[in-house]
Amino acid sequence: MKFDLSHFPVATPALAGASAQPALDPAVNLPPLANDEREEAHRDGEGISVCHLSPVKGRLDARTFNMEILPAVKHGVRAALVGPHGKEHHESGLDVVPLTGGRSRLSRFFTSPAIAFFARHQPAKIYHLHNPEMIPAGLLLKLLFRKTVVYDTQEDFAAMMLTKNYLPPRLRGLMGKAVQVAERLAANVFDGFMTADSGTMRALAHSGNSKKLVFYNLPNLEFFTNLKPRTKRFDVVYRGGLSERAGTFVLLEALQLLRKRGILARALLFGYTDDQTVRSSIMERVGRMNLTSQIFLHGRVPHAEMADTLSQARIAVSPLMAIPKFMHNIPVKVFESWACGLPVISSDLPPIRPFFRDGEFGLLVPPGNSPALADAIEDLLKNPSLAEQMGRAGRKAVFERCNNKREIHKLISFYAKVLGAQVPASVGAPH
Repeated sequence: MKFDLSHFPVATPALAGASAQPALDPAVNLPPLANDEREEAHRDGEGISVCHLSPVKGRLDARTFNMEILPAVKHGVRAALVGPHGKEHHESGLDVVPLTGGRSRLSRFFTSPAIAFFARHQPAKIYHLHNPEMIPAGLLLKLLFRKTVVYDTQEDFAAMMLTKNYLPPRLRGLMGKAVQVAERLAANVFDGFMTADSGTMRALAHSGNSKKLVFYNLPNLEFFTNLKPRTKRFDVVYRGGLSERAGTFVLLEALQLLRKRGILARALLFGYTDDQTVRSSIMERVGRMNLTSQIFLHGRVPHAEMADTLSQARIAVSPLMAIPKFMHNIPVKVFESWACGLPVISSDLPPIRPFFRDGEFGLLVPPGNSPALADAIEDLLKNPSLAEQMGRAGRKAVFERCNNKREIHKLISFYAKVLGAQVPASVGAPH
């Protein structure tokens, strides 16, 4: 679905007496990658072919496609995708090989063996799995068909089970333990094992002889290089899952506190909800708090429109709660916001804390503390020059260090090590 906010009026300054701030152009002095760099990098993955297996019907997560497949293909890796992904086609260098699969989560476990039998005919050197439901497929590929298999635990899936509303409360802990056992088996049996953060890897770093890689979910610069100046229609933006665990209600409470102070901050919240019940509860809370005129809720946004959407706000927030899942995972939304030149107000959680460099790129607040979040938002709205400085510094850091460019070199080097091949001289360090 096309995401368009053009029909929303331009946000008036939330602070009485404040002047409207023009849209920033954070692309100043940050040129795109040079053509010769791209051409040189393109040869790094030659000779490596990867078949990706994913059970999610109809779409791929940003990590799988935008951070791994797409840049790897541009570096010379040949890639195919097997799973329930529509019709057979070729997209951005990726061969999509569809297999009919069930829509329910339970049916994916039964689809997994079928995907393995189907995928074994692909001319790939590595089979890259992207979900715990694919572990049975990986076991078949590895033990029965003698294939080279890599498992990618994209998040702390075991901790995620504790937050799944579709599971009865009594089963959540059991499912979390089941995922832990399955992923430990994967780390011991498969040829390669990947995580998205060092915290998740720590528990399995010495399991088996599989090659290990921490592949961080950092922005693919191609989606954030050429930012268009945007009218600031919103004071605050949040991107990601909308739920109690993500701090959505804490953010609403903070906006209500600001309203009582006379600060009518307009906020854009976009992303997924677990189900319609959660979405309805958020909308009910917005109405009860008298925030209807200030809050704009939207669903997922295509990754190609992410930068354009985020850039329509002055400040980004990441008010995640201190639950097990977020004690390991590094929130990619923070880096995407910095990539757009936005200052970020984030919950002070261990994974993201070191990246804030003592307030150089934004502000940290105690998780779950709505007054502190309100104070931080007010501080940046009252100091637009400071907010602009933080945003530009954050964008500079993303383009110089915290981006997918280094990660994709790590991934290609990892593939080569898994295959036992000699690592190309150009792999292992960014160009």
